[in-house]
Amino acid sequence: MSAIIRKLVVQVDETRIEMGRPVQPPTRRALAMAVIENPYAGKYVENLDELIAIGEELGKLLGEKCVAALGITPEQAESYGKAAIVGENGELEHAAAILHPKLGAPLRQAVQKGAALVPSAKKIGGLGTAIDVPLGHKDAAFVRSHFDAMEARVADAPRANEIMVAVVVTDSGRPLPRIGGLQKGEIKGEDGLR
Repeated sequence: MSAIIRKLVVQVDETRIEMGRPVQPPTRRALAMAVIENPYAGKYVENLDELIAIGEELGKLLGEKCVAALGITPEQAESYGKAAIVGENGELEHAAAILHPKLGAPLRQAVQKGAALVPSAKKIGGLGTAIDVPLGHKDAAFVRSHFDAMEARVADAPRANEIMVAVVVTDSGRPLPRIGGLQKGEIKGEDGLR
């Protein structure tokens, strides 16, 4: 079954100046959100396969929307993250079903490679609830310059029987990073850590 999508929202955040200093090139983060019908709202269901399949579908759709919004090729993507907010007639496990078993593989295809785990967050909330989508470098989790987050929120979602699913992709790390650690030019990208 395909996701029943009520709304798609795509945003790009571009930082050009930080603490009075120019950021060259600007750091850019793209956020793509889908507000979907929760097929299990209002009832306990043991098998969550329908949401798992929807997660796979949304990983591809939202990842590709982010890459397109940034105007980059997939290999130019640097970090990613995912999150979901379940409306009040759902449960936290519904977000887990979307985010964890299958969303990651098509997202990795959308950004090419993606050796590192995709950071994630989930919660239950009502209309206008915000969630911070955690970010990490797509190929090496230890790259400190890419530890970040982007807030995701849709003013009229999630309704009680909906789930808001968000994916963020960046073309860079934080503006003016300077706390040391593994640098992106030193990444091996073999184990997802370094």
